[in-house]
Amino acid sequence: MTKLLTLVLLSSLAILSCDNKLNTLKVSSEAMSTDSNSDSIGRYAPVNGLQLYYEIHGTGTPLVLIHGGGSTIQTTFGRILPSLTKTHKVIAVEMQAHGHTADIDRPLSFEQDADDVAELLKQLNIDSADIFGFSNGASTTLQLAIRHPERVRKIIVASTFYNKAGAQPWFFDMMANATFEGMPQPYKDTFLQINPDTNALHRMYERDVARMQSFPEITEAQMKTIKAPAFLIIGDADVVRPEHAVEMHRLLPKSRLAILPGGHGDYLGEITSLVDTTLIAATISMIEKFLIE
Repeated sequence: MTKLLTLVLLSSLAILSCDNKLNTLKVSSEAMSTDSNSDSIGRYAPVNGLQLYYEIHGTGTPLVLIHGGGSTIQTTFGRILPSLTKTHKVIAVEMQAHGHTADIDRPLSFEQDADDVAELLKQLNIDSADIFGFSNGASTTLQLAIRHPERVRKIIVASTFYNKAGAQPWFFDMMANATFEGMPQPYKDTFLQINPDTNALHRMYERDVARMQSFPEITEAQMKTIKAPAFLIIGDADVVRPEHAVEMHRLLPKSRLAILPGGHGDYLGEITSLVDTTLIAATISMIEKFLIE
């Protein structure tokens, strides 16, 4: 831990100051495309009874992307995917009930999601990969590092907590009263572009909310078993408390920490945020530096 860099879901939209708004640009439709162009490289793998959708972009060292709750590859990573594919073989997945991957009759859990990703890597003959998860996807990334350490080289854990105390005080009260109407419209629109079944959309939402309402905590002892180098990233106005991010940093023996200005996913240009190109470029630069160290 030689450096401390300071510079989940369905809920938080960025609350930006007037000055910040003057320095941001809204993304163009070309930069955030969710049309069939990505489908041309999309594939399905039979994993643990699920037809798991994934895409492969670029060449280089393998980098798995795991999206957030209620999301897809494009809504979480669409604005940084082109940069990541310049130096990595990106394997981007859509987890059970999300995007192109249909739901099946089994529990929705971070542990199961981790097992699904591990099985996909096995089928792709990838011994180990770097794993980059955002929000719920970061919870899956932690489980992957705990349950399948042999499949993990390095992990990037963005905007998540390992126990309930790590969330902002209002978060679980909000989740207890969550409504479908409060789900960000871009998530709904993107899902329905992929799958026009409104019942499937409602089911996905209900499943994600229920998972967070009964959030499965990871123990400190389990966290300490993670040996993979880790890069922890949150926003200073995130759903994660900054103090908790520091706690995670102390628990993981080979970790780096970045607390960046902004809310949940602003530093990635996640679909519900405005585009701060300087902030996004800085995030990509730090990620690339971490992965090549």
